[in-house]
Amino acid sequence: MSHPINTLPGSGLILVQPKFPENIGASARIACNFGIEQLTVVTEEAPDQERMLKMATHKAAHLIRDLRIVGTTREAAEPYHFIVGTTARQGKRRILEHTPNSVMRELAPLAARNNRVALMFGPESSGLTNEDLDYCQFFSTIPTADFSSLNLAQAVAIHCYELSMAMSRLEEPENPGGDNQYANSYDLEGMYEHIEEALTRITFIRHTNKTYWMRNIRHFLSRTRLKKKEASLIRGVCRKFLWYSGKEKHEEREDG
Repeated sequence: MSHPINTLPGSGLILVQPKFPENIGASARIACNFGIEQLTVVTEEAPDQERMLKMATHKAAHLIRDLRIVGTTREAAEPYHFIVGTTARQGKRRILEHTPNSVMRELAPLAARNNRVALMFGPESSGLTNEDLDYCQFFSTIPTADFSSLNLAQAVAIHCYELSMAMSRLEEPENPGGDNQYANSYDLEGMYEHIEEALTRITFIRHTNKTYWMRNIRHFLSRTRLKKKEASLIRGVCRKFLWYSGKEKHEEREDG
């Protein structure tokens, strides 16, 4: 017996620089089937709506009409608390990825407590870059035999299905609303900017190693799942440090 799929409030798909409008439409149809509420496309030029609608069909047409189009991955990520980045690459600079099944079992309890979650997919030909993955807290790779490339819509379908199944296995939470107040991507990016500025001021990081250190700091802090107030606290500490450091330098110039 099949069970109805419930809508997952605040959930979304993020498609980064998709090449074909038809793949956007197919992804919208899959998202609708599995209760994903919003579709965001990172692109410099609006995709052809008719080509998207043809694949979306009338059932998912609302996702195409309400399509959120942004220019950067950072902007696409801003509303979400937790994002799954999908990748087939296994380079030495990549974080260890996990299967969609294991990732969604970890994500589902967070989604059930009214945190906004998103699944991010890269261009059909190249996938997500390391810079795109900087905005993600989870990393997923679909196990395949030898040939690792899947059609975008196939990858979307697998991840949406696994998220839906993981949600269906959850027991009813005692307090679905909760008081978690996790920081969303907008909060976190502001915090990371302050951290980078403070660490640059004391020359802990320099231009030549900035990406390396900031990526490691992101990976470390993403595992702690910072609350909104904790991200604000870290920003406050950094602002105070920057103010004091600037004041001290000013006094040194005056003394000199």
